[in-house]
Amino acid sequence: MTRTWIDETTQKVGETVVLKGWVHRLRKMGDKLVFIDLRDGSGLAQVVFYKPDLDEATCTAVDELKPEFVIEVEGVVNDRGAKQVNPEMLTGTIEIGAKTVNILNAALTPPFPIDQDSANVAEHVRMKYRYLDLRTERLQHHLRLRSRWVQACREYLFQNRFVEIETPLLTKATPEGSRDFVVPSRLQPGKFFALPQSPQQYKQLLMCSAFERYFQTARALRDEDPRADRGFEHTQVDLEMSFVEREDVMQMVEGMVISAAEKLGFTIREKPFPRISYKDAMAKYGADKFDMRTDEEKAAGVLAYAWVVDFPFFERDTKSGRWTFTHNPFSNPLPEFRDDLLAGRNIENILTSQYDLVCNGYESGGGSIRAHEAEVLEATYRVMGYSKDELTASVGHMLEAFRYGAPPHGGIALGVERNLMNLTGESALREVVAFPMTASGTTSVMEAPTSLDVETLLELSIKTTEKKS
Repeated sequence: MTRTWIDETTQKVGETVVLKGWVHRLRKMGDKLVFIDLRDGSGLAQVVFYKPDLDEATCTAVDELKPEFVIEVEGVVNDRGAKQVNPEMLTGTIEIGAKTVNILNAALTPPFPIDQDSANVAEHVRMKYRYLDLRTERLQHHLRLRSRWVQACREYLFQNRFVEIETPLLTKATPEGSRDFVVPSRLQPGKFFALPQSPQQYKQLLMCSAFERYFQTARALRDEDPRADRGFEHTQVDLEMSFVEREDVMQMVEGMVISAAEKLGFTIREKPFPRISYKDAMAKYGADKFDMRTDEEKAAGVLAYAWVVDFPFFERDTKSGRWTFTHNPFSNPLPEFRDDLLAGRNIENILTSQYDLVCNGYESGGGSIRAHEAEVLEATYRVMGYSKDELTASVGHMLEAFRYGAPPHGGIALGVERNLMNLTGESALREVVAFPMTASGTTSVMEAPTSLDVETLLELSIKTTEKKS
């Protein structure tokens, strides 16, 4: 027989079905009656084994059952009757009268209960047994919600003429504000690729390639110290548009965010989203990431989105004293500051076309109208003290591409994890990621990073040294 998903059983009263899943809970009622809650990816169903009606092999299998055993059950879907209905279960109006059970795989006793929330379990235990942690109801909900949110964004973008294009993971180190993760090149000894902090340059090159509207769900990797809302790697809904001004991008993204959130049943506090300048945000909230909700709205899970605009383009680096960018160097200044940038004057007052989307106290996304003229990007790097040779080595390929007819363009990256934290009300990134890093910067389950053997290091032309404390 074809397998039936548990959430389909309420429509199959009186029919014989085959269910497959995990033993969630088990209750023995004397010698004759055994109840289990069977769990699959769609929900829970109560299965009843009345042992006097079962053959010897099935009775033996029932006696062996324990929580988290993987089983196949064949049985009849029965109506429970009004007095036995369980309103706490999606399938609470029915139960499965089991005929046979087949143990597909036995299970050890888990190191923590799967039928309870794991929030209070020690982090190192949760990360070591993450595949068990992910079986819990809360994390199943969060990861499935993540998938649905990304799909809703994707559908909206397809409806608005966007093309989904992947960009490389092996690329060149770029000045985007964080340390790069580097990858040694075996074929070119002594040289290294960098893993992308974002697809920034590639998506601008796609605008130069006349695709006009691009997006992808992109992996971004940054060698930053992990914290509750930041890890070594994250996913972003990344998009770029040609022939646009700042408001065009913001309206497109706002429409996508509203569409996705409301499709998933969430309430948005204010539409259209408020616009507030960086200067006013700092004066009113003391930060450019703020939460506008009342206590009642927080309790109700309301989403309070706002745009922050008119950021300073440059700030002084505390170590070198040189000017550096506040967000990224590929942004355009606001039109009224273009001449100042080209002349290298009034640097401290130049405002950029950057826009951040904030929600419930977190930055949910950030983008800008980009520099699409070579002279503007050159001027930005001159302000930061780059020599002509350094400029060519860093972004010479971008400058050349711009000179072949780059359209005005802009875009944004929305952090998937940050947005899911807002949707779920979680305060830690690890609750919305399948296999997150630990606080100490090691992977879950697989215990990386690890050392490489001598042969591999020789092949890669790498010599390691002990770091002095």
